[in-house]
Amino acid sequence: MTKAAVEFAEIGPEAVKLVIFDLAGTTVDYGCIAPVAAFVAGFKEFGVTISQQQAREPMGMEKRAHIKTVGLIPEVAEQWQAVHAQGMTDDDIDAMYHAFVPLLMKTLPDYSALVPGTMDCVRYLQQKAIPYAATTGYFREAANCVLDSAEKSGFCPSTSCCATEVRAGRPAPWMIYHCMESLSAFPPSAVVNVGDTKVDVESGRNAGVWSVGVANSGNEMGLSLDEVNKIDRETYAECVQRAQESLKSAGAHYVIDTVAGLPQVIVDIEARIKLGEKPS
Repeated sequence: MTKAAVEFAEIGPEAVKLVIFDLAGTTVDYGCIAPVAAFVAGFKEFGVTISQQQAREPMGMEKRAHIKTVGLIPEVAEQWQAVHAQGMTDDDIDAMYHAFVPLLMKTLPDYSALVPGTMDCVRYLQQKAIPYAATTGYFREAANCVLDSAEKSGFCPSTSCCATEVRAGRPAPWMIYHCMESLSAFPPSAVVNVGDTKVDVESGRNAGVWSVGVANSGNEMGLSLDEVNKIDRETYAECVQRAQESLKSAGAHYVIDTVAGLPQVIVDIEARIKLGEKPS
């Protein structure tokens, strides 16, 4: 029996058995900045200007799917048609993806710091012997870059899964199921998925697990820590409210500011599990 399986067996029947974290915007890269910068630069290389908000709309998806989805935004599609005299093709998507990879790899080292409060959350999970995993829309090379940096600060998931390693990325549930299988964690009602995008939330719902949205540090908020420190409180409160409402509308069972708020959510979930409740 593997160490993970032993840990799983030791966790009581009325407890959370696995927490699955997203990376950028949830546990690392406050504000989910790195992929936005790479997408904006990538489209610019192909003669098309996109806004940060347009780059953020499909955030959390596998990156080829992300490029395609941005390309379907009417304003972006109109620009592409004007520049290239035709709509975006699959070959264009492949070319943009290959251009995106080095842009992201160049950006990632500057945006791999842990979100404040992440290690407090990890220590809580360790005290309760709850294993944790990581999923991401990044390809493996990018994920390893982030995870290697995070490991230096103590964030060491028992397993991880990239969107390129399963049949389809978010909002499909396959990355979640892959982590559950890898760590022998079941049933879904004993698993918690945590992410900062709408497709993170949707993938959790599609997997039948508890789905927790992260508002303040993530893509829906879209502000770096530096920007948060400079913005006026009224504007900040409005941004937080919009982020919370977006995640709730996607179906989040819970919405927290950052992963620092997850321990209290787990306490509540375990109380609900004890009463026989399941994610609905």
